[in-house]
Amino acid sequence: MRRPDLLILIAVWEFISAFGAFIGIIAISVFAFPAVSSLHGIGSVGGIFGLSIAVLVLLFYLSIAIAGGIGLLGRKEWGRILSLVHAALSLLSIPFGTIIGILIIVYLIKPEIRDYFESAQK
Repeated sequence: MRRPDLLILIAVWEFISAFGAFIGIIAISVFAFPAVSSLHGIGSVGGIFGLSIAVLVLLFYLSIAIAGGIGLLGRKEWGRILSLVHAALSLLSIPFGTIIGILIIVYLIKPEIRDYFESAQK
């Protein structure tokens, strides 16, 4: 069975999203952490804690996006599932992430796409 063309486009979207998350991590590390470290008292602790949580969330998003893209290109069922999770998380990025996330979810739950991945497992 031939690979559907839109799967490549979805994988590219996931890699672009992962790059955006990586840029966010770099921006937090370069700009936000030094700014928060100049605070004193409880503000410093709360700021560092909040930024640390933001970095962890971005790392989680980045890892799901990269693993999903690699899984899609490798025709793995887990890649399709991770891509669905990534699309669901993209729904929070209003307005473009919402639109693209809905389109990806609708596309990846189509029976012929599901069959494409299930036939690779056999």
